[in-house]
Order: sequence, then structure tokens, then C-alpha cells
Amino acid sequence: MAITAGKFDSLELRDVGRSFGGHEALVGLDLTVRAGEFIALLGPSGCGKSTALNCLAGLLPLTHGQILLDGQRVDTLPSEKRGFGMVFQSYALFPHLTVEKNVAFGLQMRGLPRAEITQRVREAISLVKLEEHAKKLPGQLSGGQQQRVAIARAVVLEPSLVLMDEPLSNLDAKLRLDMRTEIRRLHQSLGLTTIYVTHDQEEALSLADRLVVLREGRVQQIGTPDELYDHPRNWHVADFMGYRNILPGTALDAANGTAGTERTRVQVGSMTLTGRPVGDVGGSSEVRVAVRPDDLVVLADGDAPQDGNAVTGTVAVVEYHGREFAVVVQTSDGTLLHVRTPSAPEVGDVVTLTAAGERVLVFPADLAGRPAATAPAEAVAV
Repeated sequence: MAITAGKFDSLELRDVGRSFGGHEALVGLDLTVRAGEFIALLGPSGCGKSTALNCLAGLLPLTHGQILLDGQRVDTLPSEKRGFGMVFQSYALFPHLTVEKNVAFGLQMRGLPRAEITQRVREAISLVKLEEHAKKLPGQLSGGQQQRVAIARAVVLEPSLVLMDEPLSNLDAKLRLDMRTEIRRLHQSLGLTTIYVTHDQEEALSLADRLVVLREGRVQQIGTPDELYDHPRNWHVADFMGYRNILPGTALDAANGTAGTERTRVQVGSMTLTGRPVGDVGGSSEVRVAVRPDDLVVLADGDAPQDGNAVTGTVAVVEYHGREFAVVVQTSDGTLLHVRTPSAPEVGDVVTLTAAGERVLVFPADLAGRPAATAPAEAVAV
């Protein structure tokens, strides 16, 4: 008898929402999850991602909308009847029970035969590589080991869906990397369907098949990691996908050029830049300009700037990051630009930066915090 994931074809969230005292914490979430997918809910604190997970788990009732598993509503069922596994940020282990008794608890509540419980607990503990710690109490384990116990306790129930709420946030940097690999390994080897909440974009990109970026309770974009990384739909998504330089500006003209090669000029402080418009950017409109630190290049003497984009400033900070340096350059008007470069300038050096126009993204300012465009149907339900 081997541990396997419960089977279903699709999980569908239709217009799912949750309010607290008139405040909308989650608004109109539409998402279809295929069996075997790894979905990451990504966004800053308070964006609604944990609310969405708790609604799925049955820990919070919906204010509106429906949750369907293979066409059957499950949002009307109590949490214990949904057949989902949950891994909490705080581990939530019973401190007075050994590892194996923690893992066995849910199976005992279901009234399974003792022999089957013993077998499944042994397999689950082996999956998370904790055989030698089976008789220990949680207090005798490291944080990473406790999180492995929490994962084993979830998967031993053979759930149709595993829900993980920032499970790695309490771990140090090395353990986070190790556990990321472990979670992906278990997801693939057991054929799990996983919905994972995180605020860490690197974690989401490395783990997920698709990402759902939320802000103020609303979906900003749904797509694969490469879709969101290379083609953020608005500047809120860009901010979460590593475009650390998000600068307010004004469009000087409307987009020009053929489809896919459009360019527009923008005024950002004392700088005039050429960039690629994303969304409806018209002349004189307020915009946000987004540039990744690794797309800003320090010009060598005699080199020409790319697409006429040249920004001069003074090096304010230099940080050593192993194979590269993180540099902060301050322009004459006080704008701070984050740059990654393989060679280290000196603090106080005056440098000129450039970036290719296609790597300078120009978004509508979107002051209300709403998506710049409605997600296409195929991105929401595929």
C-alpha cells in the first residue's frame, strides 16, 4: 500500500469573495485548477491570498461565490468533509505527541484500521526522511524537521488537494531552499494538487506551474512563471516580478510603431526615456516606468546608450552579492536606481546607465490599484 493523492479532474472557484465588517478582503476570484497542478497565490501582506486559502479550506465561509470539485459544490461542506490537507505557517503540531503520533492523528480520527494506520504513517515519515526521528517530540526537532512532520501529516490523509499557507516563512535561508526542493519533490512524486500561499516571488517562480498575483483582494494577473516574469500586465505585477525600479512619470507621446515593437517617450524626473508601453498609454498621461536592476547597464567610456536611454548619477551604495554587485545610483533629482553589475564601481563615482527600450516597461499609473486589463478567459480557466 503506497500513499497516493486523492483523485479529481478540476477544482473551480467562481466569483469567490469574502468580506469582514464591510471590508472586501477578497473580490471575485475566478480560477480553475487542474488535477496535478501547483498553484501559487502571490502578493503583499493583506492582499487576500491567505483569505482565499482559508475559504478553500473551509476555515472561513464565503460571502459570495462558489467552490466546486468536479462540478459538485464543496463550499457548503464543513472543513473536515472536504478531503483537503492543510500545512500551516506555524506547523500546528501537538507538542505532547511524538512525530509518528502527530502523523497518525488524522487517520485515527477517520477510524482506519490500526494496521493500515501503522503502514501509512511509516510511509509518510519515510517520504519526508524523518525515520530516525519518529519517536521524538516536536520540541526536540528543528524548524525544518517540524515542517516536514506537518507535511507528512497532511499527505498521509491522501488528500485531493494540499493547501500550504507560507509554510517556509519561519525557516532560515538555507532551510527554505532545501524545503522548497522537498515540497516540489513530494508534489511530483505523489501526484499532488497543491495551492501554495507566499509573498516571496522567487519561491513562487521556482515552485509553481501557475501564479495568481493578488493586490487589495483582487486578481491582478494569472499565468505561468515565465508569462508573469516577462509580460507583467500592470506595474503592481511588475513590482512583484523583480522590476525593482518602479518610477512615476508622464508620457510625452502616444505609442508608435508596429504591434510588438511599439515605443513611447516618457519624462521621469529629469530623465527622458524610451520604453515599451503596456496597456493604454497616451500622451500627457500619468505612467509608471518599470526596469529590472539587471536590465540597467553601466556604460563604458565610448559606448553609445541603447535606444537613446542615458541616465547619469552618482554611486551611493555598493553591495557584494557573490558573482555580482547590487549598486544604488542617485540621479541629480534624487531618484534612486537599483542596478546589478558584474564589476564594482566605487561609492562616489559618476556613472551613466542605459537600458534597451524593450526592457523599459511603461504602464498606466493605475492609481486605483485595479488591473490594467481584464485577464483573458484562457488565463483564468484552462
